[in-house]
Amino acid sequence: MIRVLIFMGVVFALALGAAWVAERPGIISLDWQGYRIEMGVMTALVIIAAAFVVAHILWGILRTVMRSPDIASRFWRRRKKDRGYDALSKGLVALGVGDAPSAKRYGAEAAKLLKGEPAAKLLLAQTAQLSGDREEARRRFEDMLEDPRLKAVGLHGLFIEAERLDEPVAARHYAEEAAELVPGLPWAGRAVLGYQAMGEDWEKAQRTLERNYAAKLIDKKTFRRHKAVIMTARAMELEGRDPDQARQLAYDAHGLAPDLVPAAALAARLFTRRGEIRKTLKIVEATWKVKPHPDLAEAYAHARSGDSAQDRLARVKSLAALRPNSTDGALAVAIAAIEASDWGLAREKLAAVLRSSPTRRACLLMAELEEKENGDRGRVREWLSRAVRAPADPTWVADGIVSDEWAPVSPLSGRLDAFEWTQPPAAHPEDELETIDENLLAALPSLPEKKPEPVAQPREEAASKPEAPKVEAKPEPEPAREPAETAAAASEPVTGEIITPEKPAEKAEAAKEKPAEKAQASGDGPQRAKAESAKVETIDFPLKHMPDDPGPEDKEEAAAKGGFRFFN
Repeated sequence: MIRVLIFMGVVFALALGAAWVAERPGIISLDWQGYRIEMGVMTALVIIAAAFVVAHILWGILRTVMRSPDIASRFWRRRKKDRGYDALSKGLVALGVGDAPSAKRYGAEAAKLLKGEPAAKLLLAQTAQLSGDREEARRRFEDMLEDPRLKAVGLHGLFIEAERLDEPVAARHYAEEAAELVPGLPWAGRAVLGYQAMGEDWEKAQRTLERNYAAKLIDKKTFRRHKAVIMTARAMELEGRDPDQARQLAYDAHGLAPDLVPAAALAARLFTRRGEIRKTLKIVEATWKVKPHPDLAEAYAHARSGDSAQDRLARVKSLAALRPNSTDGALAVAIAAIEASDWGLAREKLAAVLRSSPTRRACLLMAELEEKENGDRGRVREWLSRAVRAPADPTWVADGIVSDEWAPVSPLSGRLDAFEWTQPPAAHPEDELETIDENLLAALPSLPEKKPEPVAQPREEAASKPEAPKVEAKPEPEPAREPAETAAAASEPVTGEIITPEKPAEKAEAAKEKPAEKAQASGDGPQRAKAESAKVETIDFPLKHMPDDPGPEDKEEAAAKGGFRFFN
């Protein structure tokens, strides 16, 4: 628009000048060498303008002729460059589609036409990677280190090759060098942090994390979370050597990430050892509200050493009330109730969990409850068999690796904060959950108390003794024995005397006398009954001696045998 205005201004000025000249006519005369030339002013101006135009055209032609060698060389260079970039473009397309031979051919052509072009060198190096020629790829990336423009590219390529060849030391070296060369390089920052975490170099890892945050490679939320993970790892490492520093690190990590369960559990455990119960309970409660976990319930239950099982149960119930619908809370209450022998509460909580999510842990706790409450082996076996088939409980999982313990980094990928508390993948996901019978969840009915059975009588006597007739009680029963004598008789130890068997005649007389004794005993009252129950009855054996006692040898038999004996 500005150019149009300028052009219109120039045209307007020329027109205005021409009009001004036309309004003032005149004649210009020229005498030279006997010639006299006369013309009007307007004509003279036109001739002068035409002369300037012709002169400019002639000068342009002359200049072009003089610069023709440079113009020709520039033309060929531009044509060569266009061909090189065209080959480079085709090579990149071939590299993108995975055509290694075409990419290599176009890359060589581009490198020939474009001397020192960084893109052509990168194309050849990546083509070598695509074709699997590791040595050529490494050589080309090492050549890039000599060019300041390509040094970061060469370090990245060498880092990738070192990782492919499983050379962590070399990969870490290239990543650290690239991070120093370009502080805000994303891949270098992440790689250095990962290798430092894998090597458990937590202090350097924390400095690298802060440098990445300063370079705006991560956001604030990720920075706080990763810093809490690193501080928790440092606290776990220092727990045995320096518990004070470990406690402070775990507490700071809990402040940065309240939902980080390992930090809260470790801080609670260390504060419990120091006797700071209130701080322990506060830490566990803050994390429990966000993410319930069995380790938190364990730390909360044993926050005060020496508490009874009932005290632990009351404390766990208050913790579970913070998240009423939590499965971990119900299981924690069930465990504390089993320890406190509160079978009803334990069964109630376990039944609620088994109805909603019958996991392996709930089935095992139910088996423990049945064993401790009823001793029912059948039910114990039933719940153990269900535990084998039940879905697995949540555990720590990272990159498909299942672990019972939390770790700050994944052992497979080296990723920081990779472990998550989740249910592991099922071995047979197509299996349906088994239905649980309500009768199996209910408690067994209480059995009646067993009454003491009477002392068994000898088999021969019971068989030969006739049924005793009913005899009315005499008006004057014999006085009962004194309770003291009865107690003394009952407390006397049994001596090692050999009880001789009774003779048949004595057995008959004893059988006749027993009905009368029973009739007398019926009127003696409760004291007589207690004395009779405390009396030790003699049991007759069909042998002449006890089964485990050879007894004295009869003289008649010894005389009949004769012979020589060592002992009498």
